[in-house]
Amino acid sequence: MPVRSWWGWGRVDRALGDEEIRALGERVGLLLPLDGAVTPVPDVPPLPPARIRPPAALSSLVTDTDHDRAAHAYGKAYRDVVRALAGRVDHPPDLVARPDTDAAVAALLDWAGDTGVAVVPYGGGSSVVGGVEYRGAGPWLSLDLSRLAGVSDVDTVNHTARIGAGTFGPAVEADLRPHGLTLRHFPQSFEFSTVGGWVATRAGGHFATGPTHIDDLVQALRVVTPIGINETPRVPASGAGPAPDRLFLGSEGILGVITAAWLRVRRRPRFTAAAAIRFENDADGRAAARAIVQSGLQPANCRLLDPLEAAIQAGVTDGGARLLLGFESADIPVDPLLGHAVDISRAHRGTPEATTGDTGGTWRDSFLRAPYVRDALVRLGVMVETVETACTWDRFDDLHQAVVDAAGPRDSTSVSYRLTHVYPDGPAPYFTILAPAPRGAEVSRWDEVKTAVNDAIAAHGGTVTHHHAVGRDHRRWYDTERPAPFHAALCAAKAALDPAGVLNPGVLIDDRRTIGRDE
Repeated sequence: MPVRSWWGWGRVDRALGDEEIRALGERVGLLLPLDGAVTPVPDVPPLPPARIRPPAALSSLVTDTDHDRAAHAYGKAYRDVVRALAGRVDHPPDLVARPDTDAAVAALLDWAGDTGVAVVPYGGGSSVVGGVEYRGAGPWLSLDLSRLAGVSDVDTVNHTARIGAGTFGPAVEADLRPHGLTLRHFPQSFEFSTVGGWVATRAGGHFATGPTHIDDLVQALRVVTPIGINETPRVPASGAGPAPDRLFLGSEGILGVITAAWLRVRRRPRFTAAAAIRFENDADGRAAARAIVQSGLQPANCRLLDPLEAAIQAGVTDGGARLLLGFESADIPVDPLLGHAVDISRAHRGTPEATTGDTGGTWRDSFLRAPYVRDALVRLGVMVETVETACTWDRFDDLHQAVVDAAGPRDSTSVSYRLTHVYPDGPAPYFTILAPAPRGAEVSRWDEVKTAVNDAIAAHGGTVTHHHAVGRDHRRWYDTERPAPFHAALCAAKAALDPAGVLNPGVLIDDRRTIGRDE
């Protein structure tokens, strides 16, 4: 089996080697001042002994090795990678549990509730917002759901499938493929994220329009809460009161542990068509993207790369922006639909490229490789932060300028963006920020930039997150964005479903044990 990196992204054998990193440093050094050093990859540091022990009946589900605990201590944000590279695993989980049944999950929650042990659900560990890192002082358990995996039922009549929460993206598609079906949900973390994680964080797949969020694909959920099993009915739609699934979508593990989901699947596409459109500037590209999505066309891909993003990620050297368009269907040829979208682009001064595969193919390769490149840049001393949001079309210009201004001095900071998703009422921009990081002070520098950029987004009408979730890193902005009455309802739901307050304390709302005093 491929070995996962304990400190960084993905598989150990796919990480950039030292020679590749030095070559990358030479290219990046043309844009940013670097010191030339490459941080070595450390061994797993020795960890303090676990402060808790499970009862004998649960001991077979639990491990306490240093490697296992270190690998579950953090997610994969920049600050996580920096700390791991420095050998800093300051507050690792005391234990890692891998339940294999709902009953085992329930038993672990019962034990945790009785002893006051915090429980942090863990899917693929790909969180970039502090979602799987407990920051309290007490003992905690990382609840790894990877053994609750597999597609256990495929309903070919209703186009739904029952999938275990611990199932990783590639396994979902592999199990659906013999049935000629696909989930069509492809976040960038696809290879190393799970169905339960997608549901718990309201993940967005990288298709530009239509049902791109996991919300749209959920038919029913099975959730183990500290007070019992919550299983919602399998119906295509309902008007019976507030939708119970919506309580757990985006709940990030504070209300219960998602163990399985019935998801809406579809037939695999047989017809595809794609084009790359050049624009002299990204403003024209945005106008074209807005016109396309407001026309009623629903391209599978409608991704705009600004000139810097196009240069860095797609190898474009002519200084123009690129709009990557794609259509797909299981039933009908889609070339006419692409033709309409290209015509709209031409009306906004866009020029189709002579070949459709070069820019799009280069970008796709870069997209899949990007997390490994990020880790390499961190080793070179580059601060790499990605910030995503969504706003209305009329607010984009001011929001974009505010992000650029907040990110740092322009002579030493690079800010690029792409539109990952487009809606009739607005885009979802994804910003990439590169800047030299002071060695030894990387986390504090990241904190400064993160705060300044998110303050700018909030001040200009953007949401704190479009698809990365809230976690612990976005709490301060989520607290402002979330309406006060809803906050009261969420706290009440937390108190009802998790009376001991042990599930992922500090995410979305404060620790249940301090709500009465501090909120």
